[in-house]
Amino acid sequence: MREIYLDNSATTRVAEPAAQAVYEMLVHCYGNPSSLHRKGLEAENRITAARESLANLLDCDPAQITFTSGGTEANNLALLGVAEARVRKGKRIVTTAFEHSSVDAAAGRLEQLGWEVVRVKPDVAGHIDAKKVVAAVDSSTVLVSCMCVNNEVGTILPIGQIVKGIRRRNPGTLIHCDCVQALGKMPLSMRRMDLDLATVSAHKIYGPKGSGALYVRRGVRVLPRQLGGSQEKKLRPGTEAAALIVGFGTAAALAREHLEADARRIADLNQELRCRLLAMPQVVINSPADALPAVLNISVPGYRSETMMHFLEERGISVSSGSACSKGAKSHVLSAMGLDPALIDSALRVSFGRYNTKEDVEDFVLALREGICTLAHRERPKSAFI
Repeated sequence: MREIYLDNSATTRVAEPAAQAVYEMLVHCYGNPSSLHRKGLEAENRITAARESLANLLDCDPAQITFTSGGTEANNLALLGVAEARVRKGKRIVTTAFEHSSVDAAAGRLEQLGWEVVRVKPDVAGHIDAKKVVAAVDSSTVLVSCMCVNNEVGTILPIGQIVKGIRRRNPGTLIHCDCVQALGKMPLSMRRMDLDLATVSAHKIYGPKGSGALYVRRGVRVLPRQLGGSQEKKLRPGTEAAALIVGFGTAAALAREHLEADARRIADLNQELRCRLLAMPQVVINSPADALPAVLNISVPGYRSETMMHFLEERGISVSSGSACSKGAKSHVLSAMGLDPALIDSALRVSFGRYNTKEDVEDFVLALREGICTLAHRERPKSAFI
């Protein structure tokens, strides 16, 4: 049975060069980067090269990149580290109602500590109104945190408008952007985007799990969440995961090389799938038309997500019902959009990557049609959307 992997927003297959780089570091270049001997210097030099590679992809100074264990740690470091550093300037944070759970949970922790957190809701199409985000900022707002691309429906947030509006309204407010789902799929420039902080992760761009990074603009103060050594400018102390970081750097170089070609191919796959699904009256497309092509969220009302996912998996097709971090819980993203419960309960997320083909799309559509016919005998549709 052929494997069809359509869950690239959850994680990606590690690219061969990145995997080889990790192996080489583990087996041959295994020194502690902080050690003063030759093996340590070799590892440190490889980390420096990886930092430069990621900086090239992000269009920033390598010194502005702090490596972490992943996107979740980087998001927590951004929100909690900025809050602690700037608590005397105010205790208000603005974010959106459909952020990744690592941002939402960090904001929730600040609420427990007495902070005011404003969550701007998306509309039913999944769009965020930049004016509403800017309007929520006042003189006590120390941080605004908005994702670049929503991980479940693919909405591209108007970060440029948000940043410009906040700079005019309160120049002292810092701006953080979770760019995990955007990295490698669309051009990102820290210089042009005028961000103070940004989060990225290796395993979304065909790199290893366990490595991420936080971009911090020079002069922005963030207090560490861990204490110990002097690694990563003391912002993220502890012995660096050199092998994973080097794998990240290799994946970043490949992402920069393949960015335009990947984007074109994935856009074609998205358009092909949209056209085929529009011919299926049982299917509702939840992602807006202007969403990032890498993500397409759909619903088959009356057919529970878990049931349809298992049916597809039996045919070698991997999709998800939403964010992998939710562990199968109902989507807070679709709920924030105000979608009908029948759509939320039947949602599937298809996410494309570098290795997908039109044949994958064809097989997915055939399997979905088969699932609708087969499962109709097990779960009778009850939704008015049918």
